This record gives sequence, structure tokens and C-alpha cells, in this order.
Amino acid sequence: MNTLAASLPFSSASALARQTRFDIGPVTRTIVSLVCFTMTFACVVALGKAALGMVDNLHYYAKLPIIIHVATVLPAIPLGGYLLLAPKGTPAHKTLGKVWLVLMLVTATSAIFIQSTGGFSFIHIFVPITFHAAWKVVATARKGDIAGHKKHLVFTYLTALMIPGIFAFVLPGRLMNVMLLG
Repeated sequence: MNTLAASLPFSSASALARQTRFDIGPVTRTIVSLVCFTMTFACVVALGKAALGMVDNLHYYAKLPIIIHVATVLPAIPLGGYLLLAPKGTPAHKTLGKVWLVLMLVTATSAIFIQSTGGFSFIHIFVPITFHAAWKVVATARKGDIAGHKKHLVFTYLTALMIPGIFAFVLPGRLMNVMLLG
């Protein structure tokens, strides 16, 4: 009888399960889904063009910090989207969340060494934002502050990953811009 009561949508056990398994709301879920799909698709098209030899002068970008940056940011895009949309609190979620956070920190660290104009550009403001957001994500999770953890993860995904990603595609001369738009 208890298992039947726990599975009913109006039961108190079901309500408790929904509270402990935090989820992003429907509007945020839609936004995350759209930006994750769009950015992942743009990356796949850009990489496909480069792999097929449709992009000239890529040797200019063959520097270790750029290679590390691209190699860590590309898997972080779909992985972060998946983590925000998938069930929370599972062992897989926790493990993949740690992997995602490491990818983000390596991406931000490598960005420090990418200086096309001989110094830092405005896009480097996302480096300290990423470091701070990563610290807040870990701190809130360790305290058990699920609402804060959720807030910081959505913030990190959108502001430390998607906004710089958009700049990477729209600013002329940036690698993703060159690869996507030629």
C-alpha cells in the first residue's frame, strides 16, 4: 500500500520527492534547452567545416592555450545543458557535475593565456566570473543550499559559458567565428 501511495501524484511522498529533486522551472528549462542545442549545433557545424578543410589559415590558432580552451569548452556546452535538464541528485549527476566544473575551470584558466591583442580584452571579464561562480556552486552544494546551488549553476551556465560563446561566434577574428563563417 505504501508503494502505491508514494507513486500517486497527489500523495505527500510524491510532493516530498518533487521538493528534494530540484528542477529548473519550465521557462528556464526552455531557455537552457534552446541555448544548449543552438550552441552545440553551431560548434558541430564549425568543427565540421574545419575538419573538411573548408576553413583557411587555422594554423594561426594552433597555440596550446587555444587548443586547451577549445578542447575543454566544447564538451562543457552539451554536458552542462544535460546536467541542468536531467534528474538531479543521482550519483551520475554528482560525478558529471564535478567533471563539468573541472572543464569550466580549465577553460577559464586557459583563457587567461589567450591574448590576441597583446593584453586582456573585455571578454576576459568572464574568467573571474567563472572562478567565483564555481566557488559558489561548490559552497552552496556543500552547505545543502539546493536553491542557491541551482541559482548559481544556471547563472554559471548562461553567463560563464553561453555569453562568451556567443561572443566567440559573432566577433570577427575569433576562432569559432572564423570556423563557422569562414
